[in-house]
Amino acid sequence: MSSSSCSENYISNADRFLLSVTPDIPSQTLPLQQSCFHEVNSQWLPLSKDTVECFALKDLWDCFERWSALGAGTPILLENGETLTQYYVPYLSAIQIYSSKSVAASRNRKEDIDAVEFEFDSSSEDSGSDNLSRSLSNDSSKAWDAVSLDSSSDQSGSWPTRDMLGYLYLQYNETSPPCSRVPFAEKITELAKSHPALMTLKSVDISPASWMSVAWYPIYSIPNNQISEKELSACFLTYHTLSSSFQDCKTKYDDVDITKDISCIEEWEGIVGKKCKENKNAFISISPFGLASYKMQKPFWSSSESNNARISDLYCAADSWLKQLNVDHHDFNFFTLRSPL
Repeated sequence: MSSSSCSENYISNADRFLLSVTPDIPSQTLPLQQSCFHEVNSQWLPLSKDTVECFALKDLWDCFERWSALGAGTPILLENGETLTQYYVPYLSAIQIYSSKSVAASRNRKEDIDAVEFEFDSSSEDSGSDNLSRSLSNDSSKAWDAVSLDSSSDQSGSWPTRDMLGYLYLQYNETSPPCSRVPFAEKITELAKSHPALMTLKSVDISPASWMSVAWYPIYSIPNNQISEKELSACFLTYHTLSSSFQDCKTKYDDVDITKDISCIEEWEGIVGKKCKENKNAFISISPFGLASYKMQKPFWSSSESNNARISDLYCAADSWLKQLNVDHHDFNFFTLRSPL
């Protein structure tokens, strides 16, 4: 196959990375009246549906087991037309889970105090909920269409902020250097000791404000390619929502067609071949709604105008989400100061 035909493909290396690290989770169908804790908040989900497609958080964590042990493989197209697979190890960078009052009240207070938490001020939860809005895409969640807010509008008393936001069950912000962190799966196991509902909650049980960020650091490539060592040193932060509320929201990568790319990069067969053959309705893909990068060389990772626009939009979405929730995300600040877009 000619390298020219591959180089003409519109899919960028950044696209390939994001598609490769998108978790595909087994889907479950539940009546809206039922959930793990039997307290589905009608403000979190569309009222017009009798059932909802959801996933168990434990199944999401299971998606990261192999990646945490061996790394997530991403097909990379080099400038000379050759290909390789770059592997990234995932770390839990940050997470917030808002749930019903009964779930939040069930956590162990003593252990929760010992857990690492965000550096919020005493009013952060309420101020964050007042400003909360969906900025993940042009198509907002139907559940929140009626409360499309911005930071300058006065919405006090216009909607029940506590019911909409939920009650904070877990918040974690990683501040250790990468060399001192434990992989994603190990960190979740550690957090579950003090927050056992991490293993029993479903996406339908948690608020639209629930999210997580995953830090991806390169570990090795096959075959080893020292020529592109500088370009392959890029690190990424991906942002994912955890609630069923945004499941129907369109993401910027839903329309990315990888059909032509498969013919150029054989490694894609191992990553996407199974997805193409299986029933897509049986899985829920948690595509990143936001992205930040560090050491990313644009010509190598994202060379076309449309690719650059996607990357820029994803960065702005992450920035907006954090600001509206009043979150001081350590890794995002680090990446932004050292690799501004």
